[in-house]
Order: sequence, then structure tokens, then C-alpha cells
Amino acid sequence: MNFLLLVAASFLFAVGGLFMKYSHGLTRLGPTVVVMLLFCTGAACQAVAMKHQEMGVTYVVVLGLEAVVAFVLSIGVLGESLAPSKLGAALLILGGIALLKWV
Repeated sequence: MNFLLLVAASFLFAVGGLFMKYSHGLTRLGPTVVVMLLFCTGAACQAVAMKHQEMGVTYVVVLGLEAVVAFVLSIGVLGESLAPSKLGAALLILGGIALLKWV
């Protein structure tokens, strides 16, 4: 259950980041409200998950997963480039998360 909360927090933060892009520096009301709601909900998920886990590991897992999800969203939604080095970096992040979480 805790890992699902961490995954949910990561997705909420990453999608919130996408809406940050759409908010044009928080100058558009609709996307700005969505950013705030997603970030607050993501923080709540992370806080609940942190209740039973180490803060350092929990924080790194959320930030790492958020980075990978944001990377995928930037390619799929915004049409940003996918270079082999970027893919390798994302895989290294996922490997680091696996080491922290399960070893």
C-alpha cells in the first residue's frame, strides 16, 4: 500500500509539472488551480506513505519516480526529444530506486 501511495504521489507531482508548463508561469488561472490541487494531493499521498517508512528513502523514491514520469510525459505529450543518453539516465534513476527500495 505504501509503495502505491509513493507511485501516486509521483504521478500527481509529474502531471502537476505538466500543468505548470500549461499555466505559463502561473499566469493562467485554470492550469494554476490544477497545479495546486495536484501538488497538494501528491504531498498528502507522500505524507501518508512516510508515516511508516524512512523519510530519506521515501523522498528519493518519489523524486526519482516523478523525474522519470515527467520525462515520459515530456516526450509523449510535449513532443520533446528522446536521446539514448536521456533514456540511459532514466534507467539509472529507476535502478537507483530499486536498490534503495528492495535491497
